[in-house]
Amino acid sequence: MLTDSHNRVINYVRLAVTDRCNLRCSYCMPEHMQFLQRKELLTYEEILRIMQLLAAEGVNKVRITGGEPFLRKDLMFLLSALSQLPGIDQISITTNGVLTKAFIPDLQALGIRNINLSLDTLQRDKFRRITFRDEFDKVMDTLHALLAHNMNVKINTVVMDGVNTDELLAFAALTKEQPVSVRFIEEMPFNGHGKSFSGQLWNFEHILNNLRTAYELEKIPDAPNATALNYHIPGHQGHIGVIPAYSRTFCGSCNRIRITPTGGFKTCLYGKDAINVRDLLRQGATDEYLLHELQRAIHHRFANGFEAEAANEKMVSMSEIGG
Repeated sequence: MLTDSHNRVINYVRLAVTDRCNLRCSYCMPEHMQFLQRKELLTYEEILRIMQLLAAEGVNKVRITGGEPFLRKDLMFLLSALSQLPGIDQISITTNGVLTKAFIPDLQALGIRNINLSLDTLQRDKFRRITFRDEFDKVMDTLHALLAHNMNVKINTVVMDGVNTDELLAFAALTKEQPVSVRFIEEMPFNGHGKSFSGQLWNFEHILNNLRTAYELEKIPDAPNATALNYHIPGHQGHIGVIPAYSRTFCGSCNRIRITPTGGFKTCLYGKDAINVRDLLRQGATDEYLLHELQRAIHHRFANGFEAEAANEKMVSMSEIGG
């Protein structure tokens, strides 16, 4: 088992397979994003070698992120190979939904049912303003198709002051007729160019108070190591979640590590890369040495995101980290 010095057991990897995206959301991507060259990315073979090591040490959950993961060529090959690794019990995907619909049958065939769909507005014109792309209909088609195929769908909505705060109640209304979870996420300072963000103003308490103006919220149990505070609205099929991503109230039970598209190994979203597994692999590191370096990085993990942020000289964009 992988355990840090604060006795937190690590069993969950968020694996970013690309920095490329077909949307341009300002809270995620810099205005003049310089995309990585293919040779800079971890190869699938490198990813599988690292994941095999981690799985042998107790990691049983993997979430595929990006960028937009379905922009990575032959992603289904990687997903199939990951699903066959001993110890990996659950593979989930975070996607913007633009390309996802066509892959739903293949995902089901692999037993992948947990999909997080990034969606920050329910209005077509506003979608174009937020993402700088006119892809709203494709995303909504994906949402309907995922629900029709009985996938476990969570909608991830980043709450941005003056942008979509007028739609929180409309998002909550989605849970009435569909078994979907809507998760409101505090905006974080990961836009890559120092623009202001509203995580301080629209924190989880403010979000909940806004929802309570129209709905009765019943607290329901949170899963172990959950980042979201979960609620149910009486009479609704789905649920509401609020993620204190900037407030960082969940750090004490964090069981996650991150691997960036270039092999950066992050023990905290707010921290800098602890090591680079791509470089170690290409320098000829043995499995024993790789595992030693991974364990060392995890053991020296900060107690919380505030400590990690204080030691991080440069806050890069979310598209570079991997959502």
